[in-house]
Amino acid sequence: MDLKKLASDISKIYELNPKVEAVLLGGSVSRNWYDQYSDIELFVFWKESPTDGDRKTPIVKLEGDIIDFHPYEDQEWSETYITKGVKLEISNFLTDTINEVIKDVILSFNTDLDKQCIVATLHNGVSLSGDLIIKGMKEKVNKYPNELSVAMIKENIHLGNRWNNREALLNRKDWLMLYKVMVDVQTKIMGILFGLNRQYVHHPAFKWQKHTLKSMIITPENICTRLESIFLEDPSTSIRELEVVIQDIYELIQREQPKIDLSSVIEKSLFVRPQNNFK
Repeated sequence: MDLKKLASDISKIYELNPKVEAVLLGGSVSRNWYDQYSDIELFVFWKESPTDGDRKTPIVKLEGDIIDFHPYEDQEWSETYITKGVKLEISNFLTDTINEVIKDVILSFNTDLDKQCIVATLHNGVSLSGDLIIKGMKEKVNKYPNELSVAMIKENIHLGNRWNNREALLNRKDWLMLYKVMVDVQTKIMGILFGLNRQYVHHPAFKWQKHTLKSMIITPENICTRLESIFLEDPSTSIRELEVVIQDIYELIQREQPKIDLSSVIEKSLFVRPQNNFK
């Protein structure tokens, strides 16, 4: 099935409502990353708050089966339903809300991942309705601010105290906590790489990691394979590789953002909790 064509057809039903100002296609479909498990993500921008009836009318017309139908929360109304065998994820926002999110990220350099995901959708999404409104939004987010790059790097350069316990966890074979530490550190690495490459984060859990890393220019050599191997190799090998990746990342920061002082950060990342000397 042509998911982009289906999304376009569905958007025409939404735009029949005079309250709807624009419909934007987001997610993996808009980026051409989709596979057989992908759904369609639509962002619907409203000039005034939609009623339950406004939101359910397109579902009824599409003979959709509702999975979730959430009330207004965190500045969004959302629903999930299935039509023609495809799952639809609908995110409804007031247009004014989206403009405020843009200001927060572009002018205030807000690193909040949920807000960045909205901006990332605007930047990479496909306009299905309300082209002029979406074009204006895209122009506002087209240039990634250097200040946001710095903020993202500073937000993620501190790896946390548990990283210093890696040798103890490894020797104890405390696998659950060790792998959580490795996940946390790799998540920090992804946050830094988004900042270095001046890319808005498109998913709060860094979904589609392989595709994302392949789209980046500023990365350590072979980063995709190396980060993947950390979860596939023997844990002791994985820890050593992660240590090297971290140092490679810090070298990139020093090259790309030399004004960021990493001296104490590098020293702390190398620190390992000492062993007790039992007699």
